[in-house]
Formats: sequence, C-alpha cells, structure tokens
Amino acid sequence: MLRDILSGMAAGLLVSLGGAVFLSCDSKYIGALMFCVGLTFICMRGYALFTGKVGYIPGSHTKADVQLLFACLLGNLIGCVITAYALRCATPSVADNALALCTAKLEQTTAQTFIRAIFCGMLVYLAVAVYRDKGSVIGVLLGIPAFILSGFEHSIADMFYFAASGIVSLEAFGFIWIVLFGNALGSILLFITEREIKKEKVNA
Repeated sequence: MLRDILSGMAAGLLVSLGGAVFLSCDSKYIGALMFCVGLTFICMRGYALFTGKVGYIPGSHTKADVQLLFACLLGNLIGCVITAYALRCATPSVADNALALCTAKLEQTTAQTFIRAIFCGMLVYLAVAVYRDKGSVIGVLLGIPAFILSGFEHSIADMFYFAASGIVSLEAFGFIWIVLFGNALGSILLFITEREIKKEKVNA
C-alpha cells in the first residue's frame, strides 16, 4: 500500500509540474504540448496515475486492483497538494493564473463539467493504452494537448490547479468529484467498447 501511495505521489508531482508549465506559458498551444511532460514520464517510469488505471478496472477488478486504484488516487492528491503549495511560494504567478483558471471552472454547470471530464477520460485512456500496447508516446503527444485545448477536465490536474489557486470550498470539492467520476466513466466506456470490438474480431 505504501509503495502504491508513493508511486501515486510521484505521478501527482509530474502532473502538477506539467500543469505548472501550462500555467506559465504565454502561448496555450506551447503550454498544452509541454503539459505532456507529466504523462510521458509517468508512462515511462510506471508511476500510478488514477486516470491512467481506472479504465482497466472492468478487465481486472480484484480486491488488490481496487486497493491500488484508491491508493494511487490518494497518492495523486498528496503529490498535487505538496507540489502546488511549494509552487505557490516559489512562483506566485502560477498561483495567480491558477486562481483565474479555477474561478472560470467553477462557473461551469455540472453537466458541462461532467461531459468535459468524460471526453478527457477517453483521451487519457487512449494515450495510456497506446503506450502500453505499442511502447509509443505518440498517444500522449496527441491526446494530452487535445484535451487541454478542448477545455476538457482532468481530475488530477484539477487537484493541482485548485490547490495552487488557494480555493478551498465545498464547491471546489464537489467539482473535483464530478471530474473524477466523469474521467472514470469515459475511460471505462472506451475500454469496454474496445474489448467488445476485439471479441467480434475473434468471432468473425
């Protein structure tokens, strides 16, 4: 359990660094591309990221798998919060930009947030799946900028943004949970769809 939490913390740290780069770039296109640093290294080092693992739960959902999922989620949160508060001290501009970003996020309706989270979950699932199947980061380099530029919601990145912004409220807490469920649903739906397609190919 401790190992999984530590792995999750490392993943949370890397996502947060990607988010910090995004918040620091004047160009949203460069920022979206540089955000890839997080998931690229997470994939290469095998760290535990909730959004990269949750889609595979229908395929393997033993007690150990579920424990790993929640341990990595806890680790992701801890890693994001620690990194966010360190960056609030070191680079105040990141905190200012995070505040503006999160204020806009809280103006979204629940439906808008949930739908954006579903699509983000699909793109992150694809990015991780391509790396797992092909050993290539092309899915990361395409999928991550795509969800950022589309305004889709990534739960772990949002943990960092809200921690960096200094916003601590029930509304922010609820927002994160909506995004978590949306990310999970998007990933799981795509995993199930792919599994059924593979079954049809075998039976054809």
